[in-house]
Amino acid sequence: MTSTVWERLSAESLYRGILRFDGFFQPVFPKHCVLCRIMLRVKAFCLAQSVRLPAAWVKVSSKHWSHWAKTNTTSVQSYRTEQNSTGGAAYQAKGMGEKELPGVLICEIGGAFGVLESHVEFLKKHFKLITLREFHRNKDELREKIKSIFVFECRPLIDRELLESLPSLKVVANSGVGVNHLDLKLISSFGVKVTNTPHAVSDSTADIGMALMLASARRLVEGCHIATSPDTTHFAVDWLGVEVTRATLGIIGMGSIGYKVAKRAKAFDMNILYHNRNRRKEEEEQAVGATYCRNIEDLLRRSDFVMLVVNLTPETHKLIGKRELQLMKPTATLINICRGAVVDQDALVEALKNGVIKAAALDVTHPEPLPRDHPLLQLKNVIITPHIGTATVQALLMMTEEAVENIQAVLNDLPIPSEVITQ
Repeated sequence: MTSTVWERLSAESLYRGILRFDGFFQPVFPKHCVLCRIMLRVKAFCLAQSVRLPAAWVKVSSKHWSHWAKTNTTSVQSYRTEQNSTGGAAYQAKGMGEKELPGVLICEIGGAFGVLESHVEFLKKHFKLITLREFHRNKDELREKIKSIFVFECRPLIDRELLESLPSLKVVANSGVGVNHLDLKLISSFGVKVTNTPHAVSDSTADIGMALMLASARRLVEGCHIATSPDTTHFAVDWLGVEVTRATLGIIGMGSIGYKVAKRAKAFDMNILYHNRNRRKEEEEQAVGATYCRNIEDLLRRSDFVMLVVNLTPETHKLIGKRELQLMKPTATLINICRGAVVDQDALVEALKNGVIKAAALDVTHPEPLPRDHPLLQLKNVIITPHIGTATVQALLMMTEEAVENIQAVLNDLPIPSEVITQ
């Protein structure tokens, strides 16, 4: 497709308006449409085939697409019914001749670390799923068929041996934002792209950040134990928490998740400070009432709650250590919703024991889970949750959908929604 055509059709309209139907990659034309029949014969569905459409076929403005959709409601509904009853993949196969779906390597299905069983049907509409066990049993037959690896819960482990055994591999699609478990330079050296799913996780992770802040401030875990303990005879009037409303929140890392935390914090009338590698646009700051702190030290000194929302990189490893904790208020709470290794946990233990800071609320630790005798587990002024920032039905499904979009884009040489660029 020429650059002129790419200018006429934005990536967004390509994915959302023209090619994506009801959340799946399906052609949007009814089966009796003449244009559809022509496209089928030349195998030119953009996300079903790697052959690109001739420029003359796609010189259509968004206005014309909108007009077509409005005047062909009956046809669209008829097509929707057929897709639901026969399946999009089956219809494409009928039009284009049987074609084997691209192979995607996964760790396993179900279990503690496997792809969720509820997502398997959706994945199988687009790919042939091959488990790691199946691959090792029949490597010679399957090695050429695997075009992608779908990494779920940091599995399967991708090392040089695996990469060398997959000559047709095009993309490693990670489910989730963090890619610190992937050797990006190694993968890139094989000419393989890496993608993640930042758009799917921002709301759920921001929610858990707010939940941890509220739970720590109001001492909800302690309160639950008191209310349910068989030894409780009364509720003490001097058992108090602190308010989040009108307190100062310092956000370290103002990407998509950090910004959504700020949106939520604004509803609590919080004074919002943030530190980021790049300052947000003025209108974005004003929308949430956030003030930029060029120096992280200034943010730490002024904040009642400090929330960590950064990617784990060599630069952010142990970003919060003894020095940073000593800069915080003795009444402050540290909240970590990104990666455990961003915090020096030994320094955090000492700060919590000695009253350097008041409390900590952690959705992430290093390692996960912590050893059962780890001192953080013994402290009453710590809340630890089992890395559940994205553990919602909605978020996990959206992560899988976004991963599928990324894989389809790479395999069909289209703009990649969420590519991880190796630095």
